[in-house]
This record gives sequence, C-alpha cells and structure tokens, in this order.
Amino acid sequence: MLLLLCLFALVPLVLPWLVGLIGARAFYVAAVVPVVAFGHALAQAPAVLSGGILTESFAWIPALGIDISMRLDTLGWVMALIVTGVGALVMVYCRWYFDGKRDGVGLFSAVLLAFAGAMYGLVLTDDAIILVMLWEVTSVLSYLLIGFYHRRGASRRAALQALLVTTLGGLVMFVGVVIVVVQAGTTSIAGIMASWPDTVAGDPALLNTAVVLILVGALSKSAIFPFHFWLPGAMAAPTPVSAYLHAAAMVKAGIYLIARLAPALALAEPWRPIVITLGVFTMLLGGLQALRENDLKRILAFGTVSQLGLLTVVIGYGTRDAALAGLALLLGHALFKSSLFLVVGVIDRQLSTRDITELSGVAKQAPTLAVFSAIAVASMAGIIPTLGFVAKETALTALLDDTANSVWAWVALVGVVLGTVLTMAYGLRFLWGAFATKKDAAGKALPATEWPDPPIGFLGAPILLSGLTLVTGFAAPALDTALAGYADLFPAPEHPAHLALWHGFEPALWMSLGSIVVGILVFWASQRRPLPGRILPFTALDAYNGSLRVVAKVSVWTTTLTQRGSLPVYVGTIFVVFVAAEGTALVAGQFSGAHLDAWQTPMQVIVAPIMILAGIVAVRARKRYTGIVLVSVTGLGMVLLFATSGAPDLALTQILVETVTLVAFALVLRRIPARLGDHNASVAPVWRAVLAIGVGVTMACIAIIATGARVAEPISDRFPELAYELGHGRNVVNVALVDLRGWDTMGELSVLILAATGVASLVFVTNRSDTLSQSISALPTGAVRTRRPLVETVDGPQPRRAHPRSTRQAWLVGGQRVRPENRSILLEVIVRILFHTIIVVSIYVLFAGHNLPGGGFAGGLVAGMALVMRYVAGGPYELGAAAPTDAGRLLGAGMTLAVACAIVPMLFGAPPLTSWFIETELPVLGHVEFVTSTIFDIGVYLVVIGLVLDVLRSLGAEVDRQTKEASQHASRAVKS
Repeated sequence: MLLLLCLFALVPLVLPWLVGLIGARAFYVAAVVPVVAFGHALAQAPAVLSGGILTESFAWIPALGIDISMRLDTLGWVMALIVTGVGALVMVYCRWYFDGKRDGVGLFSAVLLAFAGAMYGLVLTDDAIILVMLWEVTSVLSYLLIGFYHRRGASRRAALQALLVTTLGGLVMFVGVVIVVVQAGTTSIAGIMASWPDTVAGDPALLNTAVVLILVGALSKSAIFPFHFWLPGAMAAPTPVSAYLHAAAMVKAGIYLIARLAPALALAEPWRPIVITLGVFTMLLGGLQALRENDLKRILAFGTVSQLGLLTVVIGYGTRDAALAGLALLLGHALFKSSLFLVVGVIDRQLSTRDITELSGVAKQAPTLAVFSAIAVASMAGIIPTLGFVAKETALTALLDDTANSVWAWVALVGVVLGTVLTMAYGLRFLWGAFATKKDAAGKALPATEWPDPPIGFLGAPILLSGLTLVTGFAAPALDTALAGYADLFPAPEHPAHLALWHGFEPALWMSLGSIVVGILVFWASQRRPLPGRILPFTALDAYNGSLRVVAKVSVWTTTLTQRGSLPVYVGTIFVVFVAAEGTALVAGQFSGAHLDAWQTPMQVIVAPIMILAGIVAVRARKRYTGIVLVSVTGLGMVLLFATSGAPDLALTQILVETVTLVAFALVLRRIPARLGDHNASVAPVWRAVLAIGVGVTMACIAIIATGARVAEPISDRFPELAYELGHGRNVVNVALVDLRGWDTMGELSVLILAATGVASLVFVTNRSDTLSQSISALPTGAVRTRRPLVETVDGPQPRRAHPRSTRQAWLVGGQRVRPENRSILLEVIVRILFHTIIVVSIYVLFAGHNLPGGGFAGGLVAGMALVMRYVAGGPYELGAAAPTDAGRLLGAGMTLAVACAIVPMLFGAPPLTSWFIETELPVLGHVEFVTSTIFDIGVYLVVIGLVLDVLRSLGAEVDRQTKEASQHASRAVKS
C-alpha cells in the first residue's frame, strides 16, 4: 500500500510530458495506477472478508510518534475500491472527454491522478495527523481541478469558494484532532477508537468539544448545511471532476470520517443532534432546490447535496443495522451518481449544452444512454432490483426498529422518507430534462435535438457504473457478507438485519413504495406549477458572500490606514515596535551581569573605528551612490572581523553578499535622483536620530545580555566533532548547513525562492518585460562579421553607420547591442578573460566547501558575481547569452534536489535528510570521498544562482525598459 501511494505521487510528474507527446491517450497511462491499486485491494478481499486487518507502517517523525501507516479493514477496503475503481474509469473517460485538446490537459491529468492518490492515502491511513494532512491536500488539489477553466471568472470563484470552505473546515477539524490525540496519547486512529471510553472518562466536556470540531471538518467536506453551497458552485469544473470528486471521492471524505468515528463517538452527547438535524435539513433543502434547476449538472449537484445528507443521517446514526445500510448506500451512491455525471458529460460534449429547455427527443436517438441513465436514477430513488433499493429498505428498517429507543430515530425516519420522495421527483426531472420529447405551449412536440453519436469508448464508463448498481442489487447477499465486518463494530441487536433483495412485505417496503408514488406526484406537480424562485430568504451562500465583502472592506480600511506609501513610516513603525517591545523586556527582566572585553583581537581596534566613521559619514552624505558605498564599508569591516576571528566561511559569504547587494542598489539608483533630497527631503531628522540611537542601544543591550545569559554548555562546542563523525567533513559551517541543520537550510531556500518571486512580482506588476529567455537564439554566439551591426539608440536597435565592408571582433556578444557611449572595451576584455575562470572557481568552492571554506551558498554567490560582471559589461542581452535559461528553472531544479535529499532516504527506511558517505580508490584520481549531502549543496548552489539571475533580470530589465521609454519620450519631445 505504501508503494502504491508512492506511485500515485511519482507518476503524475511525467503525465504533462506524456500528454504533450501522445495527447489525451496519456489518460490510459494515468489509469494504470488506480487499476493496479484496485487490483491490489481486490486481491485482499479474502483476508478482509475473513475479518483480517492488513497494516503497513513507516516511522516518519518518531519523536512525535507520527507514522505513515496504512490500515486495510472493511471500511478502508470499500473506500479504496470506490476511490480506485471509479478513478480508473474516470481516467479512461477523460481520454474521450479531452480528445483533441491539449491546453492545460497535461497539468489536469497530473493533478487528477495526484488527487486520487491523496484520497487513497486518506481512506487507508491510520494516523490522525497524516489524515489531516491528506485532508488539506485534497482541498488544494480540488481547487486546481475545479478552477481548470481558469480564464472564466465563474470557475475561479467556484474554486476559491470550495477551497476556503473545505480548508477552513479542515483547520477547525485539526484543532479537534489535536485535542483527541493529546488526550488519548496516540496518533493511531485505531488506538484512539479503542481507548475512547477511558479517554472520555478523563474530561468529557473537552472531548465533546473535540467531537464538535471534528464534525465541522467532516460536514464542510461533505457539503452538509450550512456548508452545502460550495458543491453546486463547483459544477464549473469539467464533468470528469464532478463525477469523481463530487460523487465518489472528495465529498465522500467527510462521510468516511463520520463512518470511521461512529463506532466510538456515536453515543457522544453532541453527535446525534448535529448529525441527524443537519443531515435531514440538508437532505430536504437539496432535494427541493434540485426541482428548481434547469441545468442537468446543477440538478445532479443539488441532488448530491441531498444524498450526502441522507448518507450522513444513516451512517452517522450509530447502530449496527444503520451502519450496514449506510455503507451499502455509500457504495451505491458512488456508482449511480458517478454514472449520471458522466452521462451529463457525454450530452454536454456532444451537444454543447446542459440546459433541459434546449434538449428534446434525445432518448429516441440515444436509447442505450437513456436506458442506463434510467437504471442509475432507479438506484438513486431506491427502486427494485437495484442496490439503492436494497440499501434504502435496510436503512428504513434499521431506523424503524430503533424508534422505541430514541426520538432521534423518528426524526431520522421521517427525514429519510421525505428525502426519498424528493429524490424520486428530481430523478424524474433529470430523465425528463435530458431525454424526453418536450412540447411547446400549444402542446405540440418540439423538434428533436440533433444527436451526433459519441465514440463507443466514451459511453463505457457510465454504462459500466450504472450496470453495476443492478448487478450489486442481485448480489445483495454477497454484499452483506462483505460489509458485515464494518457493521459488526457496533453493538449487535437481538435480530441483526441483512442486505437482501427481498425481505417480504415489511413496513419498510410499503414506506419505500409510498415514497416513490408520492415522488412521482411531486414531480408532476412541480411541472405544472414550478417552485418559487427562492426557498429561503437568506441562504448560506449569501452569508459567505457577505463575509467576503466584510473581509474586503476591512482589508481596504486597514491598508488605507497603514499603507500610506511612505517608506520612512513603514521602517519607523517597525523600529518603534522593536524598541518598545525589546526595551520593555530588558527593563522588566532580571539579568545577571555580563563580562565585557575591550577587544578580543587587535583587528577590532583598527576596524571598529573605521566602521563607525563610515556610518557617520554615510548619514551626512548628499549623494545616493556615496551613501551606498559608505554603508558597504561597514559590511566589509565585518569581513575583516570574521576573517580574523576564525570564521573564513562567514567572511567569504559576507564579501560576496555585500558585492551583490551593492550591484542591486546600483541598478535601482539608475532610476533615482543622484542627490539625496532632490525631490523628497528628509523630514524630522532629530526624531530619526533619536530612533536610530534607540535601536542601536537596544540592540547593543540585547547582545550584551545574550552573550552573558548562557548557563549550560553550548551544543556548538561539539559541532566540530559531530561534523566529522556524522557529516564526514571538516568545514563545520557547511556541514551544519547541509547535514546537521538541513531542515533549517531547506526553509531558507524556500524563503530565497519566495524573495525572488516577490521581487519579480513587484517589479513586473502589469506584465513581465523580461523576455530574454525567448530571444537568446537570435543572438550571435561568438565573433561575428557583419556589414551593419546593430546598436541600441533612443529609437531602438539601429544599424551602425560604418563602411559596408568593415568588420568588428566582439569581445562580448551583448556588447553589439549596447549604445556606443555606454560601452567600455576595457571592461569587456576583463570580463571575457575572467568569466569562465570565475565559474570554475565557483564550482571548486561548491565541492571544496565540505572540508574548506565555501559550499553551495558561497559558490552560488561567486557564480552570481560572474553573471553580474557580464550584465554590467554587456547589458541584459549579454546576461541572456551568459545564462540562456529562465531563472525559475534554476530555482525549481535547486529546490527539487534539496527536497529529493529529504525524501529519498525515507524510501530506504532512514530519517529525512540522512546522508551517506562513499569512499573508493580510483586508478587516476586515487582516494576519492563523496558525501551525498553534496547533492543538497548543489541544490543550494542552483537556488542562489537563480536568485541572482532573477534579481538582475527583474531590476535590470525593468529599469532598462523605463530608461528606454524616457529616452524615446525625450527624443520625440525634442523633435516636436
């Protein structure tokens, strides 16, 4: 099972490429994984049916007791069959649904298969924390699937609506899960269930609160009132998504969780009032709304809401017979509702409409589709001999038998009967709307809608699913044996019920027949007099939209209040809060004295006054570039202090960071007045000075107290020993970054990527003007011989005026695109000579960093400096020639390597980020040592290069564009 879960995670990575290669036929490959998982689950049937429970476990976070554990019992087995079986059929269906389409289909196929894997893991995991994680993963993936038509506003809104509702419900549920886990002392769901009576005895009020919080998550996921509104909106998704997520998978997650917890929690005080009340209300509300809809998918959507209410009531009721009926209903609903959604997809794909007012006479032209649709509707309404009839009759009997013990049985019974009445009514409305021949106001039959026959493969999935509802109805005794393992988890009644196609003329049969007859009458009445436009004056959707408007207004008010467009105000606010908060802690705290030295090394006596003087002069500088250079003096002073204090790695990194930062500032200064205060003079200099002194004094006090506060031996004293024994390296800094504290470094890489993305997003607010990666192929790659080379002018690239037969040897490719007055031949020669040497040095620094000063971060900065040199000498085109790729690819490749170093060891049973040491003797090289953490360091190297490249292109390209526009504007002004 764990291996299958890995396949669900890995195969989606190749699907986009495969779709680009063979088109929609790639869905056949995607279907292989759920088919294999379905076959595996089917092969375990003998063990599961005999009462066995299959388990697999992998220790993921041993310190927290969190395991990636899988547990296949009867409930998990049924859900696994549904998730993988329906998933495989939907994948095959997608091959025809997306036939001839490629735009976005590759990503869609990958996300759909990943969603199937997340659901597979969710229904089989035995760890409560892993369940919550997969719960949120399904929410995120469903957001991508629902928003597939991302150019449509309705799709984006529906996707966001589903994401907000289900994610917020999942977060509430997480709080409840944490309470239960802490109280039970284990994250194992089976362990929590087994120890529940003893756990409740400890603090029943707290546990009842946890039950309510968990139910909020389950009900929001399964679209139960008041969270029901997101499901009809999600019909903006492609029909295969509706058939899978909203009939067989995602909405079943909440029902599954209720079923999983019901054996232990059904007798909890808040359980039945919440489950039965909201379930019955949802059942009736969804059924009534379905009778008002004219769109076939929305009829099924509100019908699904109604059916989910029915499942919540029956499965959550908490008796042995109700659980047996509920699990049969769960299986039946997955079959008939998926089939009906897929039928709608066929109709929509063939006719480009789902409006029942535009469909007429389809049954005569597509009799097979109409017949199997009728079978699916019959199962949904509970008509013999379908699985729906078997399950519904058993549910009515279970509730009827318990009416003497609980008033909630009466509420549930009446609700289920009324719900089945409405189910029959909207089921007939669906069949009539999709297939019947309509009549006009005069009673004359409308012309038949022209029906192009679909490919036979397109019909296979809905026909098979619909046919299975009939087959399982006749196989009710075998199904009873298969599902009894779950039902037997509840206390056994004196006369336990059994699934069967015929129980004789029992009260449940008459209630079922009566609901069918009344449902037919309700449909007839609704056709003659349609229901009013709105059932309730104020709906949950209105509350959702109102909440969004309130959030938007509050955010606008907050932004208007705090984001005044003044950088000094922002920085000043941060510093004031810092001084106030830390100053209060310093004054209120009790600290022991600190030992202060005048200096530790003679270099401090020399460098410190220079740094102080540079800071003072920088404050008084009137030119911006002078101020930036003076600020850099303080950073270079730190380089000397690090180098003379036994920290060469920090010194190397510091000098590289200072240099790159200086270049970035220089790029920005090109668009800022040269002199400080030319446009916006500094205000309140005295208060600024006071604040600056306060920040400095506060920071100095913190440093003094922090250095004297240690009472225990620091772990860093053992880092040299640990670096050599665990990381097989002598450079403590580098080994700590990529091995001992690899998780911290991975988080820092994520921050770097977010920073690069943020810079690009802020610079390119409207559109990305950096298109170098798309035009590099047009650049020459070496010395060129041309009659009229191009030069950059205020009117764009223009041929240089020269003798027709003149030639020019270019030191740099991009130099030919630079305006003559901006070129420096000396700089081009130096860059041409040093660039490749610096790249080689960066690679040496990368691989030598495990034992010598350097590493991925320093090596990446060295390579970044080489790119900075190319940019300064030849402009953006030279940078494009030096790095002919998108920065995003480097960032993504680096992060992928880092994440792989965390994941791959887990596949071999080792903790994440475990490194291996390899040493061997080679004929030429001699003794060679290699640590796998070097691969992690290579990821750091690529991320840093990508960051530098993205900053250069973002700032440089945008500044170049603005400068060019300003020059062109000035030129036109002079000409006019």
